[in-house]
Amino acid sequence: MPWNRDPRGCRESTHTHCTMALSCSSWLSNEGGKHVFLIFWLSINVLLFWKTFTLYYYGAQYYYLHRMLGLGLCISRASASVLNMNCSLVLLPMCRTLLAFLRGSHKFTSRKARRLLDKSKTFHITCGFTICLFSVVHVAAHMVNALNFSLCYSEDFPALNVAHYRDEDPRKILFTTLPGVTGFFMVLVLFLMCTSSSYSLRFSNYDIFWYTHNLFIVFYILLLLHVTGGMLKYQANLDQHPPGCIDPNKTLVNDFPAPEYPAEPFPEGYAEQEPGMENNSQRFCTEAPKFQSNLQETWLWVSGPLCLYCAERLYRYIRSNRPVTVISVNSHPCDVIEIRMVKENFRARPGQYIVLHCPNVSAFESHPFTLTTSPTENRGTFGIHIRVLGDWTEKFRELLLSDPNSDTEILPILQQRNYPKLYIDGPFGSPSEEVFNYEVSLCVAGGIGVTPFASVLNTLLDDWKQYKLRRLYFIWVCREIQSFLWFADLLCILHDKLWQENRPDYLNIQLYLSRTDGIQNLNGEKYQALNSRLIIGKPRLKLLFREIAKFNRQKCVGVFCCGPNELSKELHKLSNTTSSHGTKFEYNKESFS
Repeated sequence: MPWNRDPRGCRESTHTHCTMALSCSSWLSNEGGKHVFLIFWLSINVLLFWKTFTLYYYGAQYYYLHRMLGLGLCISRASASVLNMNCSLVLLPMCRTLLAFLRGSHKFTSRKARRLLDKSKTFHITCGFTICLFSVVHVAAHMVNALNFSLCYSEDFPALNVAHYRDEDPRKILFTTLPGVTGFFMVLVLFLMCTSSSYSLRFSNYDIFWYTHNLFIVFYILLLLHVTGGMLKYQANLDQHPPGCIDPNKTLVNDFPAPEYPAEPFPEGYAEQEPGMENNSQRFCTEAPKFQSNLQETWLWVSGPLCLYCAERLYRYIRSNRPVTVISVNSHPCDVIEIRMVKENFRARPGQYIVLHCPNVSAFESHPFTLTTSPTENRGTFGIHIRVLGDWTEKFRELLLSDPNSDTEILPILQQRNYPKLYIDGPFGSPSEEVFNYEVSLCVAGGIGVTPFASVLNTLLDDWKQYKLRRLYFIWVCREIQSFLWFADLLCILHDKLWQENRPDYLNIQLYLSRTDGIQNLNGEKYQALNSRLIIGKPRLKLLFREIAKFNRQKCVGVFCCGPNELSKELHKLSNTTSSHGTKFEYNKESFS
């Protein structure tokens, strides 16, 4: 009987089911939207491929062309449809101003939709990989087509032929026609863009990645020229000449060599005529077939996104053509410099980033940096922190500081004259903007990855009461004790302010020193509050998630990370699997699109 069961067993069973349900809920919250969108995108690709394949396989207007080229025609055109769509979609994630506008329009986009925008860079990479993959398929199919044009040359349909005579060298067809030449250079550009996009090359030599990736302009010019060749043609007079009919003034028009592939079904509505059929079933045509070049659809796919992207780039160029005014440059420990700037009519939200360009360092190269201080109504200045790592940042520091170890805050007026011209593009949106849209947020930073959260802390210092956020867990992991000095004063001031306003539980600070031989502290009595929160070693994130879930029952916690991949992966995994006390964790990874 049910009432005789062990009540403890019932509770354990119920708890197990609840835990599994909450775990699924956390996974769906983090991965559901991404996978739904991926399935939708894949479905469109498959539908386009299959629809185009069947059109060229069964379509009456392509009957003679299909008899000549076989499956190579169907595969080449089907892959071209997939390429058209992805060549248009790959540009949209790079419309940064549009994405920033959508992210800031809370009235028109939900939090789930805004979090989906964070995957724009991943979607850009996915579309790029798809373009490379189907380009290989497209090229291979057209190589087969070139061979069939040569072997299946037809004397009856000279307009349908691309080869000039039977058994013409297929290489001549490929490299002496406009589609062949443009296709070759498009493949070359894709190869350069793909190989230079690897993480190792971008990290070791960003210049190569930057210059080769801008070859996309050449790629789109070649793409629009590629489709103007008019090599593939369809029959335009189906009513006057049903495919496969007999011309009474000539012998049977189907004089192509027998294809090596199995005979395809004949188009519905027409009866294929073969020698030896009864006369009463034969159809006679009134005129010879007329062929026209295919209508070009590539520009219909590409023109909209391409014009949108070009318009945005023009807008960004106009917006960023005036240099900023550098107020001060400060040198911090561990090769970090802070730049304070001001620009007329510059507005930014906490967590956003800018793209910095210094012509004296590189004429074309620019780099993204998160704003550590955002402009407000009472403060027009904004700032960034830059970790000197690589040739570009090294040369940039040399231009800003005559002595790399000097602190220009002491003599800002004297140093003002020597500042090089700086141009900024932005601001652009980032996942860190969502910190204020949760009641509870967990921010985990590794080293210089603290920069997006510094802007959040600065904003809370101005006025924390106007936001939805009511509790912030701030975890910062560094290798050297001196790294905490970058924002130690900010943390202390914010900590003291919250205590004075009787909200000591609003900000939970934990500082971790991952590499040290012994106990270390920040020098100075003013850092006493931070020293009491300084922990030697790495954070025990699993235990941390359990504690957060325990003290924030039945709430949705926003998890934000900016740091090494190992740290990010662990936080992502815990956000998907932690399911205690009814608390749900939503993971947000900082990345520049």
